[in-house]
Amino acid sequence: MALALPNTGMAVTHDIGQWNDIHPLNKMDVGKRLALSAQKVAYGDENVVAFGPTFKSMEIIKNQCVITFDNIGSGLKINSDGNLNQFTIAGADHKFLKANIRIENNKIFIWNDTLDQPVAVRYAWANNPEGDNLYNKEGLPASSFRTDDWKGITQ
Repeated sequence: MALALPNTGMAVTHDIGQWNDIHPLNKMDVGKRLALSAQKVAYGDENVVAFGPTFKSMEIIKNQCVITFDNIGSGLKINSDGNLNQFTIAGADHKFLKANIRIENNKIFIWNDTLDQPVAVRYAWANNPEGDNLYNKEGLPASSFRTDDWKGITQ
């Protein structure tokens, strides 16, 4: 929500941090990501890709949620083994299940075969989202997000 304020940027670091320390040991990559943000926001360089994918919108089509992103740069990519991790999906009961995922035309299609009517998606929604691997082709990680606004839900 802070990014809605003028002249703000964000460096996503959950892929380079440690589970037991809020201060990442990898200061170099944190600094590089903050420098990209400053180059775009403070210095107005429109040609730099400064952020990883950020949630833009969700559309529900039959039993799938279709996620659209801002800041995709030259496209979405999966870092590592080719399987997207850390996506969950829920129906009206608010119970989040592991999701099936495919990328098509820089959108992500998400479903679970046991859900006929999904209502919400979460990505890397954990204290330590190990294995989160959605990036843009420029190598910047996607920000954690949730499409729901349910209060008191922790899973």
